[in-house]
Amino acid sequence: MSEQAGIKLWSFTGKMKTLHLSWMAFFITFVVWFNHAPLLAVIANSLGLSASEIKTLLILNVALTIPARVIIGMLTDRYGPKLTYTWVLALCSIPCFMFAAASNFEQAAIARFLLGFIGAGFVIGIRMVSEWFPANELGTAEGIYGGWGNFGSAAAAMSLPLIALMFGGEDGWRYAVGLSGLLSLIFSVIWYFNVTDTPKGSTYFKPKQTGAMEITSKGDFWLLLLMKIPMYGALSLLTWKLSPNGVNLFSEQSALIAYFALLLLFIYEVKQTYKVNGHVFEKPVAEIHQYKFKQVAVLNILYFATFGSELAVISMLPLFFAEVFSLDMVYAGMLASLYAFMNLMSRPGGGWISDKFGRKKTLLILTAGLALGYLTMSAIDSSWPLALAVIAAMACSFFVQAGEGAVFAAVPLIKRRLTGQIAGMTGAYGNVGAVVYLTVLSMVSYQQFFLVIAGTAVVGFITLLFMEEPKGSMTEVREDGTIELINVS
Repeated sequence: MSEQAGIKLWSFTGKMKTLHLSWMAFFITFVVWFNHAPLLAVIANSLGLSASEIKTLLILNVALTIPARVIIGMLTDRYGPKLTYTWVLALCSIPCFMFAAASNFEQAAIARFLLGFIGAGFVIGIRMVSEWFPANELGTAEGIYGGWGNFGSAAAAMSLPLIALMFGGEDGWRYAVGLSGLLSLIFSVIWYFNVTDTPKGSTYFKPKQTGAMEITSKGDFWLLLLMKIPMYGALSLLTWKLSPNGVNLFSEQSALIAYFALLLLFIYEVKQTYKVNGHVFEKPVAEIHQYKFKQVAVLNILYFATFGSELAVISMLPLFFAEVFSLDMVYAGMLASLYAFMNLMSRPGGGWISDKFGRKKTLLILTAGLALGYLTMSAIDSSWPLALAVIAAMACSFFVQAGEGAVFAAVPLIKRRLTGQIAGMTGAYGNVGAVVYLTVLSMVSYQQFFLVIAGTAVVGFITLLFMEEPKGSMTEVREDGTIELINVS
């Protein structure tokens, strides 16, 4: 597969160079995606935003990421990670500059909505890393990619307020946000000139058709359509939050148009799915080319509970600590950032444990830990010592992020040529989870919010019992018609 066996973290050649550049690209996308979060108070003051307008910006920031992850997954499989990441990093610097230059709420809202697209960058590196690492190292490599890249949100929280202060004045935040866009633009060039889609001599397998995910049986056709419904449900929920029933950014009429557009889009997707996969109703796909979509469905549900809860909890944890323990926001924010800090070790840890002890067993243990972790967090109140509450949050965070690492240790082992699309759908489910959990949070107490997440983790645990441990090899066909067997265990 490559000239060096094992994962040598301090190496910057061959597959390790690709891994390091991949997590750096992902890291930058997260810095840009969350560059507003640590500066919200200053931005609100500068643009004269109300509390509901600030909440709207937070919702808009994740809205586009759900469809974007699916689209970017398809583009990655079709055109390769090299080109796709180059364009995402370069083009998304534009709404970043737009946000930095915004002079009112409407301009800021449009820029934030468009910036949701950069949150899809994650999917591209999953396919890139899977091309360069063998199955027995893949969990660890994907974990490093995900964990170190994900740390971009924490890095933004720590560095951007300081950069804004260095520039000073009421426009300091604009320079800090603008610099993150410039970093994205510069790195798109570095990425393009330093990576290749596969190691020398390897084949980059592309889907036979684009427009919808390929499936290989009748049952999987219906399961795929069923798994699309929650994604449209989350987008409908976002529309509802932006309508007069929520923060009133949309008029009643605009909301109705958005609902109708989502319905038309769903009908179009069903049509495309049949166009690509209608042949399974006429004759069965040869067993050697089959894969089980239920594997994807299980991982979707687990990523809903893991990454979905992480995004939601990161958004509310500073406020939770501040309110429950009567802390000032700066101190509460620092304590809450420890939750995100765990990413550096937890996610690679989850991938490494999967490589060593098996994908399914690892996921079962981590999902059980996740449920218990959130159950514990639901019991936190002001009678707890603060240190114990922080330790409980960090322990819970370990299971959440190690679980994310374990999910993406399994994703690339299902069907190589569809890895981008599978990663896109699973990644989108993480955002669906975030939308659902944040909506729940706006309606219930903190205790009930944590209990709801624990409940969905239990559902995840039950669905996991249907997953099959990847073993043996998957089959892909080269352009010349010869068959390549790719080891998955």
